[in-house]
Amino acid sequence: RFYREKMLPLGFEPNVTHRVLARLEQEGHLAAVVTQNIDDLHQRAGSRNVLELHGSVYRNRCLHCGAFYSLDALLKKLDSSPDGVPRCGCGGVIKPDVVLYGEGLDQAVLSAAIAHISRADLLIIGGTSLMVYPAAALIDYFRGRHVVVINLSDTGRETGADLTIRRSIDEVLSEAVD
Repeated sequence: RFYREKMLPLGFEPNVTHRVLARLEQEGHLAAVVTQNIDDLHQRAGSRNVLELHGSVYRNRCLHCGAFYSLDALLKKLDSSPDGVPRCGCGGVIKPDVVLYGEGLDQAVLSAAIAHISRADLLIIGGTSLMVYPAAALIDYFRGRHVVVINLSDTGRETGADLTIRRSIDEVLSEAVD
């Protein structure tokens, strides 16, 4: 029930932030998007190099045999399950490829995020409280010249930002494209 009610991003579409970041990547100005979101909206907007620190609900695997299930296939399994737990044909439980409480991040994704952040000249931190670790610690790997923070409220840690904008990232980026 938690998974269906809290984690499934059904009915949402990419917003202006997703679209602007995709355009910046396509124009060669953005090397990667590092995100904690699990909703695939960056990819649906057109971004190709998306590092999903917390995984994606669009990828699902059987914990027993490793069989892959799309989100649609998982939802069908959920709907037909008498106990609400999706099961594979082998009998194993199907788990979304998301990091749940107490689980570690995918080390390959984390390493790729660190590599991109450490090589960046400009780091834009947007729409995050910087309270969730280890993701919040990724800014420690930045060695570039400028940090920009775009967030409605204060972040949970010092960022060393050259520019801080206390507004919604959607508002800021929608004005940037006008």
